Amino acid sequence: MAKRTSAQAGETRETILRVAGELFAGDGYQATSVADIADAAGVTKGAVFHHFPSKDILFVEIWRQLQLDMDADARAAAIAALDPADPFKAFLAGCRVYLDWASRPEYQRIVLLDGPSVLGLARWHEMEFEVGRASLVAGTRFIAAQGHFPRKLAVPAALMLQASINAAAFALTDGKLAITREEYLDTFERLLRGLR
Repeated sequence: MAKRTSAQAGETRETILRVAGELFAGDGYQATSVADIADAAGVTKGAVFHHFPSKDILFVEIWRQLQLDMDADARAAAIAALDPADPFKAFLAGCRVYLDWASRPEYQRIVLLDGPSVLGLARWHEMEFEVGRASLVAGTRFIAAQGHFPRKLAVPAALMLQASINAAAFALTDGKLAITREEYLDTFERLLRGLR
């Protein structure tokens, strides 16, 4: 048997990630087996386990990449909206992007629905804050630097604002309250601008 090159191994790994992401998004974590992933990727279960020691580890990598992609988009939107005359604009632009991502079916299923059950709620919150912490704290520090609230409150403000926007994302995903994205954003903006 010919030894696979590192390029081929990398392609196999990327195929497994892509296929597993599609299956997790469509069928959910619980309904997707390693055998399903291997079959859809055209590889053996052993190949899946070679690259990812467990289904949980594979899921976490997909979850983290979705979060990093969302965070990159949110940061880009915030940077584009920077305005010293209105220091809230950048933060709000990033939050709008987050809620756009939270309306995507794959993000809803993997990050918001299955993420807390697979990772556990405490680990989900920890990892979620870890991904967005730098952006959120930079945003609250920028607002505080403009004199809108004490600088020492930048980190707690970032944490509380993240919890608030996450609650909106979960509620939009659930859909039971029939509150629109725009209503959540309007309420969030009022909360943010009310910081003193």
